[in-house]
Amino acid sequence: MAWASGSQIGPYLLLGPIGSGGMGEVWKARDTRLNRVVAIKRLSVRHGARFEQEARAIAALNHPHICQLYDVGPDYLVLEYIEGKPLHGPLSVEQAVRLALQIAAALEEAHSRGILHRDLKPGNILVTEKGTAKLLDFGLAKLRSDSDAGDITHTSEGTVMGTAAYMAPEQAEGKPLDERSEVFSFGAVLYEMLSASRAFAGTSMAQVISAVLRDDPPPIQGPRELQRIVARCLRKAPAERFQTVTEVRIALEQLAVKPAKEQPSIAVLPFANIGADKENEYFSDGLAEEIINLLAHIPGLKVIARTSAFAFKGKQEDIRGIAQVLGVATILEGSVRRLGNRLRVTAQLIAATDGSHLWSERFDREMADVFAIQDEIAEAIASALQVKLAGTEGGRHPYTPSLPAYEALLKARHHLFQMRPGSSALARECLMQAATLDPGYAQPHAQLGLAYLLMGTNGIRPFRDVVPQVRAEARAALAMDPSEPAPNFLLGAVAAAYDYDWSAAAHHFQVAMAGIPGADTRWAYTSYYLAPFGRFQESISQMQQAVEQDPLNVLWRGILASILNSRGMHDAAREEARKAIEIDENHGLPYSVMSEVYLATGRLADAVSMAERAHQATPWHSHPIGLLAGALVRAGDKVRAAELIRQMGESPLPGWGRVLYHLLSSEIDAAADWYEKMIEQREPFAIIFARAPVCKELRESPRWPRLARMMNLPERVERE
Repeated sequence: MAWASGSQIGPYLLLGPIGSGGMGEVWKARDTRLNRVVAIKRLSVRHGARFEQEARAIAALNHPHICQLYDVGPDYLVLEYIEGKPLHGPLSVEQAVRLALQIAAALEEAHSRGILHRDLKPGNILVTEKGTAKLLDFGLAKLRSDSDAGDITHTSEGTVMGTAAYMAPEQAEGKPLDERSEVFSFGAVLYEMLSASRAFAGTSMAQVISAVLRDDPPPIQGPRELQRIVARCLRKAPAERFQTVTEVRIALEQLAVKPAKEQPSIAVLPFANIGADKENEYFSDGLAEEIINLLAHIPGLKVIARTSAFAFKGKQEDIRGIAQVLGVATILEGSVRRLGNRLRVTAQLIAATDGSHLWSERFDREMADVFAIQDEIAEAIASALQVKLAGTEGGRHPYTPSLPAYEALLKARHHLFQMRPGSSALARECLMQAATLDPGYAQPHAQLGLAYLLMGTNGIRPFRDVVPQVRAEARAALAMDPSEPAPNFLLGAVAAAYDYDWSAAAHHFQVAMAGIPGADTRWAYTSYYLAPFGRFQESISQMQQAVEQDPLNVLWRGILASILNSRGMHDAAREEARKAIEIDENHGLPYSVMSEVYLATGRLADAVSMAERAHQATPWHSHPIGLLAGALVRAGDKVRAAELIRQMGESPLPGWGRVLYHLLSSEIDAAADWYEKMIEQREPFAIIFARAPVCKELRESPRWPRLARMMNLPERVERE
């Protein structure tokens, strides 16, 4: 029968209609028992006993940002009455983030009780006059254990269009839903709050769903980190989104409350080359890097490493946005004009808070004065930031290299960061030239030693072949400049991974870490010394500091994520891997870590998907091949796994990939055979992964004691 104002529906007196939609009509009413105003939603169809049971479970939700469900009738729901307006944009960033945090908190509460909303959209969110968000229509939600996940709209034909624009791709395809589906809908709502436009538009339901399945929405305006949060929520693949609303909330909270950094901090951007000769770009880049190196020796000053600072080269980014991404309070930028033997260098120190200049200067000098210019800039920055330069007068070591050797070093660094075929060889050639041009210059030798170590670690050349060169270059650098302890980490790495001499390794790393260690020193100390002994908590601390020094370095974030996973901190590991992917989606390491996280948490399909991405990024590397093959075995695809291993063959350097494959396939003896080959060949991964969780079965097998003795490692450690 039709409802009318003044009618009595059970204990509820109807006061007047509020609105209507595909599911029925909504009335304002008074509960005569409690004398309170309520909203009654009359449903267009009668629901069965299971609906009532689920609705009563949902009624138990009690959260300030959820419209409470009071009662369930044969064809109606009794809800909290809220004075407010539906959510709409555009909102300021501050307003949007504040309301988004409230909505996320409401979803968190529901998810913690196993309840999915399934129809999250602006029309189901009211904003009160006090600016409080209230999430509606939890009466239409379902418990997460539903078997009827194919009911993707749970609305009538009249409201499918509105809902379709906020569906996750898997929801539009009728696949099972989970919290990640809700994360997608949340991202679509946040997008609309900020832009006042739907993320996925169209003039028909088919067009809207097609956009949801295939298209990426135009980027929103706002802080870079907020753009990343929205974009990540809207990833098509569930495995690539935030995995829980809790993760989204944490990301938004970090955005909303950026604590003022008390520690003085600076990023030196690449200096612009404004001369006619574009070939001088290596010089302008090198000048900025030399200033980074000088500032890095100042105790108490946080200095962002070259990789992250130079990520903004050639981009017209707002200074304040760059500072926010890098986590610093000040930015140094400048320009270089070189004409023959004359230099004009300009430099400005800028406060990130308001873009004001703290210091600026122009230097018109001879080329021979380039070192004095670097010192003067460093001194000016130290004075402006009220920090004290360390070391000798002017903050610089007394040794001044010859200009030709110095230029050769700058060219080498320029080539090292080009990431083009042959660039590594050109860099080594320039470093050897610098060492020849100035036999007393330590830096070329230290840089050469690191280049050889990385080649051996990454399998570009056999580790045992590069060890003599690493040792020779590190010792040469230390002999020329005993005051610089950093090259000791090179000697520590080869003492650990080649000699298995842990006493010597400990000594060298202790010396290297005694100064102000750079990110590469922290990486070597973590990978070559802490990890083999299962000292994961210390490893996490070291790599967190490396990431802080170089926040846009994918390698450091990937290694941190891997260690977090080894510690069993899967959510944190996944978060760091996600950040690494956002920095460079073509780097293989973070995908490998994501796959390992999913293997550890039993999500085989996601593990295979991420391992595929890792293999595509680095098809030549044995680790992702072994990881993918092992994940395929666990997922039941043994045929393709066997084909991958067959293609891997015996070279190049397949040791760890083969070990990983056999471990994931529970073929412990085969894994032990390949592990022994790794030890004999001195592959660094033999020690790096000795205490990794994936090797647990191997460590518990009868084969492990001998393998451990071959590496001079204890058979057991307390941390296991």
